Amino acid sequence: MARRAACLLAARGIYSSPCLARRLKQTENEIVQMFRPPASRKEGPIAAMAPRYTNSIRVLDERFIRILKIFKWGPDAEKALEVLMLRVDHWLVREVMKTDVGVNVKMQFFRWAAKKRNYEHDTSTYMALIHCLEAVEQYGEMWKMIQEMVRNPICVVTPTELSAVIRMLGNAKMISKAVAIFYQIKARKCQPTAQAYNSMIIMLMHEGQYEKVHELYSEMSNEGHCFPDTVTYSALISAFCKLGRRESAVQLLNEMKENGMQPTAKIYTMLIALFFKLDDFHGALNLFDEMKYQYCQPDVFTYTELIRGLGKAGKIDEACHFFHEMQREGCRPDTVVINNMIHFLGKAGRLDDAMKLFQDMENLRCIPNVVTYNTIIKALFESKSHASEVTSWFERMKGSGIAPSSFTYSILIDGFCKTNRVEKAMMLLEEMDEKGFPPCPAAYCSLIDSLGKAKRYDLACELFQELKENCGSSSARVYAVMIKHLGKAGRLDDAIDLFDEMNKLGCTPNVYAYNALMSGLARAGGPHRAMEMLYNMKQSAIKPDAVSYNTVLSSLSHAGMFEEAAKLMKEMNELGFEYDLITYSSILEAIGKVDNE
Repeated sequence: MARRAACLLAARGIYSSPCLARRLKQTENEIVQMFRPPASRKEGPIAAMAPRYTNSIRVLDERFIRILKIFKWGPDAEKALEVLMLRVDHWLVREVMKTDVGVNVKMQFFRWAAKKRNYEHDTSTYMALIHCLEAVEQYGEMWKMIQEMVRNPICVVTPTELSAVIRMLGNAKMISKAVAIFYQIKARKCQPTAQAYNSMIIMLMHEGQYEKVHELYSEMSNEGHCFPDTVTYSALISAFCKLGRRESAVQLLNEMKENGMQPTAKIYTMLIALFFKLDDFHGALNLFDEMKYQYCQPDVFTYTELIRGLGKAGKIDEACHFFHEMQREGCRPDTVVINNMIHFLGKAGRLDDAMKLFQDMENLRCIPNVVTYNTIIKALFESKSHASEVTSWFERMKGSGIAPSSFTYSILIDGFCKTNRVEKAMMLLEEMDEKGFPPCPAAYCSLIDSLGKAKRYDLACELFQELKENCGSSSARVYAVMIKHLGKAGRLDDAIDLFDEMNKLGCTPNVYAYNALMSGLARAGGPHRAMEMLYNMKQSAIKPDAVSYNTVLSSLSHAGMFEEAAKLMKEMNELGFEYDLITYSSILEAIGKVDNE
């Protein structure tokens, strides 16, 4: 078919080849007839001559679509349009935009149509092309079309179309352009509806611009013609929850109820999570009770937040109560909520209960995932289970078709390091590398710390260099561990060099790095250098903690500098830091002021 089409075009003089030009000429009608869809066997002559309108419904001629697919857009397609007697109007442009021809062909057709006499594009045709450009992620061209549409005086953008434009620009991460076009269209007397405002609010939410969300809500409320709906309240409450502004979030909840709207399970769930985050357990549980009183059925996400909040607070029995309640209420647990339960049971030392819950997953129609196995392995280490049992679960995980993650290896390496199985941890690090995982600073940190404790400083330094070479840098935590062990080994100059290297590489020292170097300075250089370090720390963005003060206090005690120690203790007391009891007792003993009570 394509070969025959090429021959026909050549006969019309499109190709310059003399051989092709000598072929018999075909009429323009014959070119069009080539692409006639095969007639059904039941079709007779009358059916073949039926008009393109059936029951007053206009249908785009399929022959034209086929011509567009083969010849793209050009003189032949234009001629076909004339032969088929297709009228160029808004309907035709919209229909062409719906076809599955390439977007470049659509754009060329769109531009050609704009030049036709007695025709101008309107909002509907612009929007049809804009949707096509978004679908193929040609965001630059999409933005140009949006601007052209807004500038065109014939185009009246409705609130629905405004909402669609904002959504598309938001998906393209063109946030500033979306905000600009929103106010530009609004200035043209387009009154945004709640849907349009919601599109703006949701877009800003996704970009983390929570304060701007509140400003937009205030603007919406002051309009006088546009009122928030459930979607608006849900987005706003979510924004306030992320900002930690409980009072504002609760105020919106009450406002929503006063306006006769029923808060959704999602809204209650977000608020419950916020209350737990702020350690207000009673408030969270009261919200849960209110939710049920309002006949708002808690879903699996609500129960997950309840269990997570109670578990983090160490209220394991209460978490178990709600886990059983959700099943009684007909809310089926998912893998996420079970993973949370296993985690908290393991952390509370209830390993048997955690294992039983794992076994029950099949009955609950929940499939264990990599997080489930990671949680079990971590619980086994925390309960000081035998290494062989941990290894057995690791093999079981792989045998069930679940690939270990980088975090799986990190848990195993850290666990084996803490149980003095450094060689096993080293083998796992090699396996991790063989499987193509990127270097994991947490895994290296555990190994370096264990090697340092075993006084295998050279191997620790070798691993540290390996991490830097593979990652291009290292984390502040790993630097702190290296500095700590170099200080303990008496290699103070190397420790100081590492601390300076952190600043040069843009790896801001954290409180652990400061404390590690301070400990080394106190051990090798005496209290004066440690006090100088404490002073520098107070001038930096990283403020001293109780460990920082106790390190210097211990150094002052050993040096017999009791007056300075007393001043430091007073400063600690004002800051709310507790003294190290061993250091405190030694100071009191040394100056003969031990309180015998």
